[in-house]
Amino acid sequence: MNVNFNGYGENVLTFIADSSITAAGVPVKISSDGTVAKCSADDVFCGVCVGLRDGYAAVQLSGYVRLPAGSKIAVGYKKLAAGANGTVAVNNSGRELLVVDSTATEAGFIL
Repeated sequence: MNVNFNGYGENVLTFIADSSITAAGVPVKISSDGTVAKCSADDVFCGVCVGLRDGYAAVQLSGYVRLPAGSKIAVGYKKLAAGANGTVAVNNSGRELLVVDSTATEAGFIL
């Protein structure tokens, strides 16, 4: 791709990381006051864990992100939720987000 969306409108907050988060790069949900957990399949995510250290997670809540996808997701506004194993998938119960680029294995979208 000849364009790059990285850095667009990024906002990151620090949360306490639930023990389910073992690595960055996964969709997360609020699990209790000030705490995030890794999403299970079909969970609606609030953001993406972009950093993990000493029991805290840096969570990107807005801007462009790129996550693994189970299949190619068409560009445009799509309802997205967590898929299996840290992926993102189209889901009628998900959040409506703008997908700007996609391959068979990844999707880039605006939170």
